Amino acid sequence: MAGMRTARRILVGGAALAAAGWALRQVPAELGVRPLASGPDRAARIRRSPQFRDGSFVNTMPEQTTLVTAPPVGLLGELAKDREQRHPTGLIPLRVPPTGPPPADGVRAIWYGHASTLVEIEGRRVLFDPVWSRRPSPSQLVGPKRHHPVPVELGELPQVDAIAISHDHYDHLDLATVRSLTRTQKAPFLVPLGIGAHLERWGVPAYRIIELDWDEEALVAGLRFVATAARHFSGRSLTRNDTLWGSWVVAGQARRVFYAGDSGYFEGYRGIGAAHGPFDLTLMPIGAYSPAWPDIHMNPEEAVNAHLDLGGKLLLPVHWATFTLALHPWAEPVERLWREAKARDVKIAVPRPGEAVDASAAPAVEGWWEMLH
Repeated sequence: MAGMRTARRILVGGAALAAAGWALRQVPAELGVRPLASGPDRAARIRRSPQFRDGSFVNTMPEQTTLVTAPPVGLLGELAKDREQRHPTGLIPLRVPPTGPPPADGVRAIWYGHASTLVEIEGRRVLFDPVWSRRPSPSQLVGPKRHHPVPVELGELPQVDAIAISHDHYDHLDLATVRSLTRTQKAPFLVPLGIGAHLERWGVPAYRIIELDWDEEALVAGLRFVATAARHFSGRSLTRNDTLWGSWVVAGQARRVFYAGDSGYFEGYRGIGAAHGPFDLTLMPIGAYSPAWPDIHMNPEEAVNAHLDLGGKLLLPVHWATFTLALHPWAEPVERLWREAKARDVKIAVPRPGEAVDASAAPAVEGWWEMLH
C-alpha cells in the first residue's frame, strides 16, 4: 500500500512538472514580437504614424500615471487588506447565449465576461477582445484566476464576421484564444498598428489581419470599422508602447456601436461622438481603476461622462466581474455605475455573462450581483 501511494505521488508530481514545463515553454510565444523588427513594411508604417514618437507610441492627451516596476510604499499592506471583498462570495450566474441567426437589423450584445463581447449589428457579428484562458497572464501558472467560467466554449461560438482587438495586454489579447479562433473561424482580425506582428507569430495568416492606425478605417462584411483613439498604453513584457492601443467604431447602414477598449477618460470622446455618433450602444470599461493610475483606466463615473460625450443611447459596462486587476471591491464598479446612471438619467444594461441584450429593448437592471458581496 505504501508503495502504491509513493508511486501515485511520483506520477502526480511528474504530471505537475510536465504541465509546468509546458506552460513555461509557452512564455516566449506569449510575449509576442517587437513589431519594428517584424518586417520593413510594418516598421515603415509604424514610423509614419502621428502617434509614434521617439521610438514608442504616445497618447494625444499625455498620461500623468508613472508606471513603475517596484511596488509603491504601502501597496503590500493594501493588497493584504479586505482581500475577500475583491472576489464574489458565491457563484456568478451564467446564461446560455442564444443560438440561431442574428437579428437582421438592430443591435444585440452578448457579454461573455471581462471585455469579451459579441455584438450583432444589422445581421453581422463582431467579437471584441476575446479572452477564454483561465488567467490573463504569460503563464497559466500565475496571475489572477477567473471568477466565473466563460458561458460558451470557443468551439461553440457562431461564425463571426470580424474579430476586433483593442490592444495587446493579456486580458484583451490571448494567445490560446487567438490560435483557437484561427482554426475555428474565418473572420479577419482588426487590430491597432503593430499588433499584427503578434498575430503572425501565433499563426494567423497575413490575409486575415487588418492593421489600422487611429482614424483609419476598413469595410468588412458591409460594416465600416474605424480605429479611434484611446488613452492607455501597451506591452506584453517590460517593453512598453511598441504597439498601438485604441477604440473601435462599428457602423452599419443605420446602426452604430462604440467599444472603448481599455481607456482612461479624455477629451477625445467628444470628437469621436461628433464624427461618428450617435451610438445605439457603447461598451464602456468600468473596472480596474485606481488612484495610482487615474488616467489610463476609467472609473464608473467617467464611463458615464464618456458615454454622454459619445452620444450613446445604451451603455453596457465591460471590464469588470471576471478578473481581479485592482484593489477596489469586486462589485464596486457596477454599484457606482448604477448610482451615477440613475442620477444622470443614463440608460444602462448589466447582463449576466452569456445573457443577450437588445439595445432597443434592454431590460431593467436587476442587481444580480448584490447577493455576491
